[in-house]
Formats: sequence, structure tokens, C-alpha cells
Amino acid sequence: MKIKTTYYCQNCGTQYSKWMGQCTVCKQWNTIVEEVVSKKEVKSGIKPGQSKPVKLSEIDTTEEYRIPTQNEELDRVLGGGIVPGSVILLGGEPGIGKSTLMLQVALGLPFKTLYISGEESPKQIRMRAGRIGIDSGQMSLLFETNVQKILHNLYKEQPGIIIIDSIQTLHTDVIDSSAGSISQIRESAAEIIKYAKQTNTPVFIIGHINKEGQIAGPKILEHMVDTVLQFEGDRNHLFRILRAQKNRFGATHEIGIFEMYAKGLREIKNPSKLLLTSHDTALSGTAIAVAVEGIRPLLVEVQALVGPAVYGTPQRTTTGYDIKRLHMILAVLEKRVGIKLSGKDVFLNITGGIRIDDPGIDLAVAAAILSSNNDVAVSSQWIFIGELGLTGEVRPVTRIEQRISEAAKLGFERVFVSKYNKVNPENFSIEINGIAEIKDLKYLMS
Repeated sequence: MKIKTTYYCQNCGTQYSKWMGQCTVCKQWNTIVEEVVSKKEVKSGIKPGQSKPVKLSEIDTTEEYRIPTQNEELDRVLGGGIVPGSVILLGGEPGIGKSTLMLQVALGLPFKTLYISGEESPKQIRMRAGRIGIDSGQMSLLFETNVQKILHNLYKEQPGIIIIDSIQTLHTDVIDSSAGSISQIRESAAEIIKYAKQTNTPVFIIGHINKEGQIAGPKILEHMVDTVLQFEGDRNHLFRILRAQKNRFGATHEIGIFEMYAKGLREIKNPSKLLLTSHDTALSGTAIAVAVEGIRPLLVEVQALVGPAVYGTPQRTTTGYDIKRLHMILAVLEKRVGIKLSGKDVFLNITGGIRIDDPGIDLAVAAAILSSNNDVAVSSQWIFIGELGLTGEVRPVTRIEQRISEAAKLGFERVFVSKYNKVNPENFSIEINGIAEIKDLKYLMS
């Protein structure tokens, strides 16, 4: 039999009939590789089902039943729990804690779960479970990478929830290419998803990521599943953040926060207290902001360091903040406030190793930069909430009442917000100061 081959882009999964130097879809160079795609006629073990059209008026619109995972942070990100029959893809860097999180979930569920591992041996997983300190409960372990054998065990065991670690290690007899290839990942995932939908069994799939931070394999894999979760964080820090990049059964703006410690991952119920640094003395270059991730207000500390350019060309470095937004804020401060920053190095850091994309912390970033530049400490009892516009105005932000309430709850004395945010000071136990333009903040740093 003649072997059939084709060419796939390893970055986006686009198929080509011949080799090309650059992918015409994702514009990446040298990512197109040849793969064997000849299919065999094998029985996958999937039982044929019958389907028929249903009238729109006959469809039940009551809220979908969700399975709680006993993990409040994971349930928050999923939208309240696991929807039966859903397929959830979890991605993240190596060593970030994906397998630990899924093992904790499997050990904590009160019904039968099956953990399928293609990377670690059963002994390694048993040792990790011992460190976590949770009774094994209803969890079973299967060390297998062949999809047909996995499906055979699934029909035999009929678990309530399935966890696969990881999709890149699976291979199906339908495709004659090696495990981890584009075609193998696509076909293996398709068979698992088909089983999940036919049996109404939820499936967690752990996936590797590439050097760009995207889930490895064809981009179509993210379209095939119902939910895509990203587990992120700095391995040198304790905190981990779980984000939903796609969720067919809930919102994508919620985050879950965990802390890595010796026994696994601990849920952080009140992250604001942990993300703030305690100082014995007032230090310049720090300001506290209230960011909103989903519906959760989060107090974060912004640290800035401004100094003369050592190597001639000024450096701009950020950790946990968008570098392009920093450039914009520096330009606004130089143009509207009159501070010369073009010849100085500027380093910005969001403490705790987390990343904040909320523009509502712009005012705190500007305050930290002004504080470091003038070497004048900002009071640790002050909070800054506001978005900075190109004209220098402090723009209003969403959920201002929640942000102020969170600051008041933690005992802060004074909050600076946009003058255009409609807030009634009588409703809060904290002093509220409205700022119209960024230059109004300058006198605080003098």
C-alpha cells in the first residue's frame, strides 16, 4: 500500500499539499513538516447512535446541571462547576502545576474518576498523591497511551469524570504517524470528545504549550473542546492564576488564584492581603491599585524604579504589565506633567508574580513612577484607581463601588479616583478624592 503523506504547520495546524518555507496563515517560518496520514480501517469501540431533528420550541432552556469539583477557585473559572459531557483543555508551562491541580481535583471528587497518564508512572502519581495528603477516594489510575485501549477501559469502567495527562502522548491506530504529531493530536482528541458527548461524561485534557505560550498542536484542538483553561504564573513565585480563554458554558473573565506549597496547590480566598507587601518604613516607587479580574476586586502593589540611563539607551522593562501601555503612560507624563523621562531607565513590577491587564491601575502606575522619579514616598494608606488617557485626563473605570469597598474593607484611609466616576462618598468609610487630570497628582509627589 502506498503511504500517503501531507504537510502541516506545527504552529497553527494548517494543511498543505507540498512543503513551504512560510505558513501563509500564521506567517511563521520553518514550521511546516511532513506527516504520514494514511488511515486504517479499525473499530474504535464507539457505539453508533441515532439522532433526529428537534423543534426549537421543544428544547429545554432550564439551567444546565453542574458538577461541583470541591475546588471553589476552579468552579469559579468554569462558571459554577463542570457541565456533564463537556471537554476541558488545560494548558500551561512545564512544572507550573497542571498535573497537581488535576490530581487534587480527582482525589477530592466523591464519585468514580479515572486518571489516565501517559507521562508519569503510577508510582510517581501515587507518591504525589501521598504528598498532597488527600485520601484516594474513588480515583482509579490507568497508564496507557493507545486511544483504542483507553476507550475499551472507559466503556468497561464507566467513570464519572476522566482526566487525560496529556493529549500529546496519545496515539490512535487510525493514523500512521508518531505520537505528538499534528494529525495524531487531532484524531486522538476527536475520538475522546466523541466518547464524552455520547456518554455525557466530562473530560479534562492536559496539553503542553509551545515556546510562544500557545497550546501545542493544531489550533483546531482549541475549537474542538468546550473550554480552554490557561494555568499561568512564575515558577519562582508562589502564586498561580487559572484563566478561561474560552468557555461555552460560562464567562471568560473570571480567574482563580492558587498558592503553590509543599503539599500541592492551596486556594486563595482573599488574595488582596497576600499580594500586598508589608513595609516597616515608607519607600518611594510603590503605589497600591485595585484591579478587577472578572467580578473579583484585587488589590495589587505596583513598584517602579526610575534612574539615569546607564548604557546610553534608556531601558523599559515590565513584569506583569503591558510594556506598550507603560510607554504610553511615560509619554503622557512627559507631555502633560512636564517630567523628563526620555533619558531615564524605567522598571515596573506587579508584585506576587501575577499579570494585570486592567487599565484601571494606570493611575497607580503613574503614581509609582512619579514617586520613584522624585524620590518621595507615597503613603501606604492610599489607593489609586483610574485609567489614563492620552490627553492626560483620568478616565472613569468600571465597578468603581466594588473597588472602593475592597479598599475600605482592608482598612485603607484614602482613595484617588477619576473625578468623572459617579460615587457617593457617604456610602463608604474611606476618604474619596476625585482627580480630573494626571497633573493634579503631581503635587502629591512633591
